[in-house]
Amino acid sequence: MCSNLAFQGEFTPVLAKHSKNFSIVDSLAIGVDRIQRNFDPLRQQVEAWRSRQITDEDAKLVIYKAFIEGDLSVPRSLARDVHRNYFEPVHAEFAPRTMWSLSNAFTSALKSLAPIPFFQATAKLGIFLNSNN
Repeated sequence: MCSNLAFQGEFTPVLAKHSKNFSIVDSLAIGVDRIQRNFDPLRQQVEAWRSRQITDEDAKLVIYKAFIEGDLSVPRSLARDVHRNYFEPVHAEFAPRTMWSLSNAFTSALKSLAPIPFFQATAKLGIFLNSNN
């Protein structure tokens, strides 16, 4: 997970009952290995989004698809927040008109959701943005 709370992937619970054969150390080692294998693709995605310039019209179209066409399962009430976060960013590093800034506009707005809907929405966000990239 990045500082902007962007992440993608799957939630894989450890399904082990209390038993003498279960090793928490082995289970954690497997989990850390999976995280490390998935880190480089995430880093590459962030770099690609940072270098991907988008027009204001393209950004508006992505926001429209997310909320009006319902391509992203999030409350429509967040549309104005995403729009404001992108076109009037609070943080200077999100001012460039890039796919990364648009991603941050979405994740900033999604922070207002309860934890489970937030997790579900942010997990789908990367897939949605990649399909509109």
